Order: sequence, then C-alpha cells, then structure tokens
Amino acid sequence: MREHLLLDPFTAQREWTVDDIPVLSVEIFLPRPAERSDRVARRIDRYYQLYVRSYLRYCEQWLFPQAAEAYRTALTNSAPLPQDRAELRYQVTCNTGGILSLYTESKEFCGGKTERHRRGDTWDLAVGYPISLSACFPRHANWKKLLLERAQTEIQKQESAGVARYHDGWRKLLRRNFNPENFYLTEEALSFFYQMYAIAPAAEGVPVFSMPFDETICLFPPSRGKIEK
Repeated sequence: MREHLLLDPFTAQREWTVDDIPVLSVEIFLPRPAERSDRVARRIDRYYQLYVRSYLRYCEQWLFPQAAEAYRTALTNSAPLPQDRAELRYQVTCNTGGILSLYTESKEFCGGKTERHRRGDTWDLAVGYPISLSACFPRHANWKKLLLERAQTEIQKQESAGVARYHDGWRKLLRRNFNPENFYLTEEALSFFYQMYAIAPAAEGVPVFSMPFDETICLFPPSRGKIEK
C-alpha cells in the first residue's frame, strides 16, 4: 500500500485588464503528484487541475466584473486606481500512513477588503478517494456532538484568556454553520474549521479547532470502511 504521495507545486497566473490597465491579478499554487503513472495519482491530479480551472472561472465571472466596475468608478472620480488581486494556495498537513490531507485557502484582496475561504481535502491513497469526517470516529459515535463540545470548550478558554472574540450567540452559530467537509488531519489531531465571519469577526480569520487522536474517540488512520466514493 502507498504510504505517502510525492507532490510538486503547480502554479498558474492570470491577469485581467480594462483599457489595457491591469485591474485584477490572480496567483494559484495547488498540489500536483510528481509521478502520475498510476490510477490514484491521476485521479488526484485531475481533481486539482479541475480546481485550477474552476477558480480561474470564478475569478473571471465574479471578481473581474467587480474589479472593472471599481476601476471605472475610480476613473470617473479621479481617485487612485484599485489593484485587486486574489491568490489560492495549499498546505499539506499529513502525508503518511496511506493518508494525504491538506487544506487550500483562497485570499481575495478586493475593494479594500480581504476575504478568506478555506477548504479541506483528505485522501485515502489506497484508492484515491476522499475520506469522510465520520470515518475518523468509531462506528455509532456521535462525532458531531463531540466536535461541537470540543469547539465550545476551546472558545470559552480563548474568550476567558482574552485571546479571541466570537460573535454573540456563537453556540447557535457553531451548530448552524457546522460543515462536515471542513476538516483536515495532521499526524496528531483532527482539525475542523469554520469559514471567515461564520462564528467570529473578520479579525479572527478562519477559526480552527482540533481533537487529538485517541483510539476510543478519534481514529488515525481513519477507518477505510467509511470511504466515500
């Protein structure tokens, strides 16, 4: 069985202009298997190549019109011309034991504001399919309750220590905005996160909480009986 997957960074850049003036630039750094001779590597490669194309399409269809409008408004008002930009990068968090886990994060610097969006991917390298969050817990475990309780405990500690601030009513927001796809693994813990603004002000970025692996609560490697295909 493959224990890990050797990765190289794949990069792409794009620039959009109005009147030959750059108004939006984009940089992309996503993983690519160094060797793509087997089915698993090719499957993972296709996934991230599609991700590249999808993100470029999003930038062209959504961010570029906004940047173009901001440029025209600035031109009309004799204001400084904006220079919007976006980037998409990845961070490998685990690549051992037949598991590849990482997160990607987009940052958009547009209209004087910064937006961040994170996405987690965890792969079973035996078959090249994603692993579900439930696979990281014993069968019949109430894993959502365990994770929400973990997040509540951590938030209470952070607010008591004055190191972070969350929205009023964050307990309800934790439940309402919980997404089982928002997780990744390290060699020591399962990390799950909330998107920017979901439970906290922008200053807190993307809040991340962790549950250490324990053979009775949180499993590593995850159960291969629960791989989602």
